[in-house]
Amino acid sequence: MEELLELQELLLADRVSDALLLVEEMTEMSKDDKLNKIFSFGVVLLLHLVKQAAEGRTTRSWDTSIFNAVKQIQRTNRRRKSGGFYLTVAELQETLEDAYDSALRQAALEAFEGRYEAAELSQKVEQQRVIDQAIALIRANEQEATMH
Repeated sequence: MEELLELQELLLADRVSDALLLVEEMTEMSKDDKLNKIFSFGVVLLLHLVKQAAEGRTTRSWDTSIFNAVKQIQRTNRRRKSGGFYLTVAELQETLEDAYDSALRQAALEAFEGRYEAAELSQKVEQQRVIDQAIALIRANEQEATMH
């Protein structure tokens, strides 16, 4: 909110170049916020996908968590007015790769009743396959959402 007031003051003072710099800074802040949210929901998504892959089963609770995380990522990533998405597929891939270790550590606490450390659990799961599955789920929902 503070930035918007500053932007208004700059525009009223006819300091357009300073206003444009502030807009650029605000755009970066907004994208960082989107990235952080997508990272957080990515951890949740990957956590449950890792548990599914490791245990070779699923539960209604895991399925619901996966569904909700995918929806939140898709919702956060979608540009409302201009259409399109904030993160490209490559940026989404990078974000999920970054989130994977956190998800794996959490999954180690939950999968197999916590019997395995993260390093041991990682031997039971193919990281790239889980990330590819996450991206496929997100992309399917993105395409479905743009059709409505």
